[in-house]
Amino acid sequence: MCRAADALTALSQIHPTAIVDPAARLGHGVVVGAYSMIGPHVEIDANTHIGPHVVITGHTRIGVDNHIFQFCSLGEQPQDKKYAGEPTRLEIGDRNTIREFCTFNCGTAQDVGVTRLGNDNWIMAYVHLAHDCQVGNQTIFANNAQLAGHVRVDDWAILGGFTVVHQFVRIGAHSITAMGAILLQDLPPFVMAAGNPAKPRSINAEGLKRRGFSPAAVAAVKRAYKTLYKSGMTLEDARAAIAGEVESVPELDVLARYLAETGRGIIR
Repeated sequence: MCRAADALTALSQIHPTAIVDPAARLGHGVVVGAYSMIGPHVEIDANTHIGPHVVITGHTRIGVDNHIFQFCSLGEQPQDKKYAGEPTRLEIGDRNTIREFCTFNCGTAQDVGVTRLGNDNWIMAYVHLAHDCQVGNQTIFANNAQLAGHVRVDDWAILGGFTVVHQFVRIGAHSITAMGAILLQDLPPFVMAAGNPAKPRSINAEGLKRRGFSPAAVAAVKRAYKTLYKSGMTLEDARAAIAGEVESVPELDVLARYLAETGRGIIR
């Protein structure tokens, strides 16, 4: 990386109306649009495009090939009354699209101290990632999806527009929510959820097909869903039954591990 002051002269991709602190570190090919502001503790890797009127502050690190659209606020203090100015962080990976008016806050000392967004995520307008959220890779957040603090979102999850997620909820891989879903408990992998509060409706069969799951694997996921939600088993018994299928259907491992780890309780 090079210093922002060097980038101004050497790379010539920072708009003259942008305010970039001399201590900020910008990689080769970074573009900063008009009237954007970049703070002193910010690092931005190569070929990331920052649109106009974007504010990036705090101890924030952004990877390569991201496209951040206008009017976003990234790395600001967490909306938590316990926050006392600790040097917590925001980390954004590579190749993410972050659309207009998104707000991502830094973490808190009461948790891991960092809010993370992984790689190859598609984040639409007005999305909020509160403090200490951990978002994986290849997710899609439709407009106005809102995460409270300490939420975890696993790979390939899709949140429908206006989905609202309670603090400490975990959203499993390959799951999907309908527009306006309110998640108050954990959403297991593969499950489609809708409603207020959100209830399980089916599996994300179309999403699994698009990601290359074989017909046999999709059928196995459907059976696991019925075991979990239609069999009348207790959660403990359903967990054991699904774990017993993993050896013959490796695709179920992500569900079995999730059910073993969840502590908040799943949507029912």
